[in-house]
Amino acid sequence: MAVQLFLIAPGMNEALREARFDDAGPVETRAEPLCVGPRARVVCSPSGRCRATAAAFGLERYEEVPALAGCAMGRWRGRRLDEVAAAEPEAVAAWLGDPGSAPHGGESLRQVRARVAEWMDALAANDPGARVWAVVEPDVIRAAIAHALGAPEEVFWRLDVRPASRVSLTGRAGRWNLQLDTQVA
Repeated sequence: MAVQLFLIAPGMNEALREARFDDAGPVETRAEPLCVGPRARVVCSPSGRCRATAAAFGLERYEEVPALAGCAMGRWRGRRLDEVAAAEPEAVAAWLGDPGSAPHGGESLRQVRARVAEWMDALAANDPGARVWAVVEPDVIRAAIAHALGAPEEVFWRLDVRPASRVSLTGRAGRWNLQLDTQVA
């Protein structure tokens, strides 16, 4: 049986609006409670923004999963992208152009993808048939989609993740699929 994995992006907040490397603060999402079902497992990135989004969707019981944390931004944490780009243009260019680069002293996007892929593959191998709802940072969603599709690392920045959006994946040991949910009437 396939695992169903529903990834929910955090709601809009000041840090997202400012393109600031920060994951705290209240979210502006007003949402109807999600009906995840009594047997569903709910997990969350260990960030204030994701915890607040889970609460906005009525998901009060969840497990925080360190493997689903956003990219560790090192000395850039708390700073806005435009500030960093003005102060360190070569470092920002390296970070945006090379998935293995971590000029901020934190984690590379390659490391994020590997961490997320390992979690996803363990989930598919160890919990077949599970329904898992995960409130996670946008970079985790990008990493999960790229892993599911077997896409090259360079695709990371080409995936737009809107605040409070949902992505669905299905997986079995060794294979993941992107499930498109939107229907046109």
